[in-house]
Amino acid sequence: MPTRTSDVAVIGAGIVGLATAFAVRARGATVTVYERGTPGAGQSGGDSRVFRHAHDDPRLVALARRSRALYREWEDELGVELVSADGVAMLGPEVPRRLELLRAAGVDAAGVEAGELADRMPALAAVDGPAAFDAEGGSIRAAAAVGALVGRLGDDLVTDEALALWERAEGSVEVRAAGARGEHGSAVVCAGRDTARLARGLGLSIPVEMSLHGRVSFDVRGPPPARLACLLDGSEQFGEAGVYGAPSPGSSRYSIGVDGRAAAREDASVIAPATLASVTDRGLAYVRRALPGLDSTPVDYRHCWVTSLPWGEDAIGVWESGRTLFVAGDNMFKHAPAVGRALAEAALDGALADELRPGARLGAADGP
Repeated sequence: MPTRTSDVAVIGAGIVGLATAFAVRARGATVTVYERGTPGAGQSGGDSRVFRHAHDDPRLVALARRSRALYREWEDELGVELVSADGVAMLGPEVPRRLELLRAAGVDAAGVEAGELADRMPALAAVDGPAAFDAEGGSIRAAAAVGALVGRLGDDLVTDEALALWERAEGSVEVRAAGARGEHGSAVVCAGRDTARLARGLGLSIPVEMSLHGRVSFDVRGPPPARLACLLDGSEQFGEAGVYGAPSPGSSRYSIGVDGRAAAREDASVIAPATLASVTDRGLAYVRRALPGLDSTPVDYRHCWVTSLPWGEDAIGVWESGRTLFVAGDNMFKHAPAVGRALAEAALDGALADELRPGARLGAADGP
């Protein structure tokens, strides 16, 4: 069994793990990334994600702001567009409060009238009620981001499942994978639904709530528009109180997800599997009511695990055990550059940012 050595081990090659590895290498340190499957194929899978600044916790707004700046730096270094310039259209009664938070953080966001909304979101039906536009948001080129970061790893990416890890007497961290053994100065575990399992081996209990979510993609009718914003709809005007949408690269397709999940037990068994079908069926019904600019025949489905923390749907927390960090939460693609940099700094310097500690309840639904 070969032995791998590096300054930092990263377990999980989703976007947070890849961002962490990228930041470790930027510091001039060595890294080993363990991934049991295809990088970015789990919770980070798909062509697109919504980059939004809008959150109820102002600390997450600030974190998104830092990540947006880092995405621009990544684009320059990696030579690929990572966030589109199409912006995010926001609908619903929460718009006025969120606009206040965005403006306070220096985000370029403003209320919009019906005509401007139609120009920026031509696929959308006429809307009544508050609407706003986040000009600095957009569609994250998820697959492009994963591919570009993986391309930088080379042989530092180990395609193998990390089964266990522990701290050695001299202070290093040992990782045992199915076909590999590693000795590392520290470790960062961002393995999605496997994070809590690996943490339990070191005596940590992370209160992850697991479920399955699904979103559906549709073709855009006619030629792709010059711009097609992402969508956050909390208005209930079209029958749903929590909808998100993002265009694919080239704006020829659009993906929609509604607020709904199939709950799972701690062992990842799904309690009522058919619930997942109702979630995607609701997405289809929403498109027929709200998005006449899309062909309502689904062309793709994407299903993924959700690993949420009890204090909020956007919550993030990092647990520590010696030289090992465990990151948990959901909806982290937009925050990955800033979170990855903070995790790399903690792994190399031993100082985790206070806002990432569980006690800070980052992303709490009721704010800090």
